[in-house]
Amino acid sequence: MSRRYDSRTTIFSPEGRLYQVEYAMEAIGNAGAAIGILARDGVVLVGEKKVTSKLLQTSRSTEKMYKIDDRLACAVAGIMSDANILINTARVQARRYTFAYQEPMPVEQLVQSLCDTKQGYTQFGGLRPFGVSFLFAGWDKNFGFQL
Repeated sequence: MSRRYDSRTTIFSPEGRLYQVEYAMEAIGNAGAAIGILARDGVVLVGEKKVTSKLLQTSRSTEKMYKIDDRLACAVAGIMSDANILINTARVQARRYTFAYQEPMPVEQLVQSLCDTKQGYTQFGGLRPFGVSFLFAGWDKNFGFQL
C-alpha cells in the first residue's frame, strides 16, 4: 500500500505519513552513533563506525568526522553520500563568508544555513530528503566552544 505514497515527499498517505521522511529517519537510526561532549576548554566528538561485513574493505571515504574549516568540525550519522553533499555545501558557505567579511562565519549561522538547506529538500516535489544527521563542534570568538 505504501508504494503509491512513497514516491514524493509532498504526498501524504491516508494515515497522514510522509514515507520519504520516515525512510530518511530510518537511515539515520541504522547508522553508527555520534556523540559530542562540550567542556569549558574544548569539545570532544566521537563517532561509531559500524562494520557491516568483515570482507568489506574500509577506506577513508567512510569516515564519520569531517573538518569544515580551521575552527569547525562535525561528526556524521546516516547516509554518507548525503553527508558528502552537505559537508561540501558547508565548506563553500564558510569560505564565501570568510572571503566576503574577512572573518570566520559564526558557528550558529553556518548550522542554521545548513539546516535551511536540509529543510528545503523536504518541501519540494522531486527532491529526496537527506538521510543524515550532524553534530557540529567549533569555536566562536563571541561564544567560545560550541556543540
